[in-house]
Amino acid sequence: MSSDHKHNLPSLTSGPDGHPVCSECGRTIWNDPKIACAAIIPMEDGIVMIQRAIEPAVGKWSFPSGYVNRGEKIERAVEREVLEECGLETVVVRLVGLYSKEHDPVILSVYEVSVTGGVLHSADNETLDVGVFTVDDLPDLAFAHDRQIVDDWLYSRGAPK
Repeated sequence: MSSDHKHNLPSLTSGPDGHPVCSECGRTIWNDPKIACAAIIPMEDGIVMIQRAIEPAVGKWSFPSGYVNRGEKIERAVEREVLEECGLETVVVRLVGLYSKEHDPVILSVYEVSVTGGVLHSADNETLDVGVFTVDDLPDLAFAHDRQIVDDWLYSRGAPK
């Protein structure tokens, strides 16, 4: 690509709230959050976990998860991610919770799902392995919030906090 490439777009300046503003028309550019989804899949007295093959946290374990595509219903996205990552056909049972943190553009929506078909296996290049683990003996978790999500799920099912 040539270094002479011109995009003919106006430059951006920093607005009063830290959001970029068009230098020509003054319009604020809103950097909206990105929605991700994850599934808690009860199975065989435990929950399904996937071993990550991609960054962040390669080799560590988490829930089947991924980003929601523009225009995609979140519940369908979580069912799609489960099928893509661990070969299970599922239906959403209920929302477990929404998780976000300061200065992070990702909002994570976590659902409990029920298996309706398929065979549990590592089904794509984002997953090294899959397994079923009891909540008292989870593998090395990928993200700090993973244990909290499991605890929230247990509490929502009537377990004491």
